[in-house]
Amino acid sequence: MSEAVEPARREATVRVFRGEDRASGGFVDYTVPVDPGMVVLDVMFRVQQMRAPDLAVRWNCKAGKCGSCSAEVNGRPRLMCMTRLSSLPATEPITVAPMATFPLVRDLVTDVSFNYEKARTFPNVKLAPPGPDGKRRMYQEEVDRVQEFHKCIECFLCQNVCHVIRDHEENKAAYSGPRFFVKMAALEMHPLDTHSRVEMLRAKHGLGLCNITKCCTEVCPESIRITDNAIIPLKERVVSEYYDPLAWVKRRIFGEKEPAAPAER
Repeated sequence: MSEAVEPARREATVRVFRGEDRASGGFVDYTVPVDPGMVVLDVMFRVQQMRAPDLAVRWNCKAGKCGSCSAEVNGRPRLMCMTRLSSLPATEPITVAPMATFPLVRDLVTDVSFNYEKARTFPNVKLAPPGPDGKRRMYQEEVDRVQEFHKCIECFLCQNVCHVIRDHEENKAAYSGPRFFVKMAALEMHPLDTHSRVEMLRAKHGLGLCNITKCCTEVCPESIRITDNAIIPLKERVVSEYYDPLAWVKRRIFGEKEPAAPAER
């Protein structure tokens, strides 16, 4: 007997959040025809075309590289353009909600300006002067170490799932979040950079508030090992600078400059 062939078209029900306010808004069900191979963002387009032309959805590349179409699909932060319908239960409605950590603009669109405000507080790379021959050199392994950090597409899914700011709005002023710890790691581990950002990490960006649950790593669409390769090494630098007794002895013996005293919290 020949294998059953999937029908060219079928219907799917999507439960989409609608509204300009989380308190007054709510979920609306739409049933639309879908085709094999479609992703959730395709379904949102179909809803716009056939059921709700005023549905607000943010997107750009539809290739998993711009980070614009972040949402919560069936309760999990995902890129809608990279979430295939075939990966979701076929017998249940597909629930699509806006990211919970950021203020709602309308429907599935959130205000992520918090992230851009944080980005402006980071100093750029300050390169060491070139060698006597006018060139700067670094080892390939030094380049490889930070390469994964530059894969970040700023989808802010890691920010959305981080409970330090998801569940505690008051922490946003003092906590930058995993996306920016990745950015800081890329700068701090740059083999030619001369800036020290350890005090900034501790005092201004709230690195100590992260309790390394790895939820940010789990949702990263670029598979960046945020916790293991960025956050933990940065925490180790802060500990070595401020709390390591051996480092204190070394500074006393060799006359190295003492770091600024930690501010009281």
